[in-house]
Amino acid sequence: MSAASDIGARVDVLFLSLLALTGVVALGLFIVLTVFAVRYRAGSAAGRAEPPVENRWLELGWTFTPLAIFLGIFTWAAVVYARFYAPSPGAMTVFVVGKQWLWKVQHANGRREIDELHLPAGEPVRLLLSTEDAIHSFYVPAFRIKQDAVPGRYTSIAFTPTREGEYWLHCAEYCGTDHARMGGRVVVMAPAAFAKWLAEGNAAASLAARGFEIFRAKGCSGCHAANSTVHAPDLAGIYGRTVHLADGRTVIADEAYLRDSILLPKRDVVAGYEPIMPSFAGQLDEGELAALITYLKENK
Repeated sequence: MSAASDIGARVDVLFLSLLALTGVVALGLFIVLTVFAVRYRAGSAAGRAEPPVENRWLELGWTFTPLAIFLGIFTWAAVVYARFYAPSPGAMTVFVVGKQWLWKVQHANGRREIDELHLPAGEPVRLLLSTEDAIHSFYVPAFRIKQDAVPGRYTSIAFTPTREGEYWLHCAEYCGTDHARMGGRVVVMAPAAFAKWLAEGNAAASLAARGFEIFRAKGCSGCHAANSTVHAPDLAGIYGRTVHLADGRTVIADEAYLRDSILLPKRDVVAGYEPIMPSFAGQLDEGELAALITYLKENK
């Protein structure tokens, strides 16, 4: 099946180039082997006196030429690999949660899906993956993407769907009894059709609106609001900001940092503040975490 994403096309070019290169090398070795086997067969008239024992240029050539080719392939592959984790500016973020034995999807406007993922063709997408139990692996062969969802952390993968259609979604990591049945489909639609689909199914509040409700219900606003009397960091505009920590380190406040600050608040304590925030581990599920983090991202 031809690739249905931008990164998939790059993977295919790399794979076919490697296949062609190894094919040429194998053919060359076969030809040399055949020529030598025929020319120097037993009883042939080929001269065998004074065989060459040294050819420095030949030795340097067969050492450094393959080295240069291998380093070139490594660099090319590294660039392709890095592209999986470098989302385009303005890429649409979709939260995907693996659970025995299904995939749960949440779009920014609040629409949810089970074992399905609808995407617009030609628009960059960033999937933010998590899991509620075992390790799962989000695998779409037509996109040439496979990314593990690991307990206790976020992982991500970025791509742009390039062709409309329906494509199989699988879990590629054994995750228990019904692992083989854990799958679904990815539906790539024209942008206008996707926008209509997204709006028609929006019966719930957006992720950011849900996150604001959670922010208030869990008491976060009592400490982190701008007018709070408690000495705690102001979270307005926190996403993407450089945060200075008490141990001298600096980090960028991305989704992973926000998640850890909610569940493991004593891991990265902000400089100038005491480590008194309680952990919310076990009090928020992955959907609530996604909503709260989306609110913090949009809270300017």
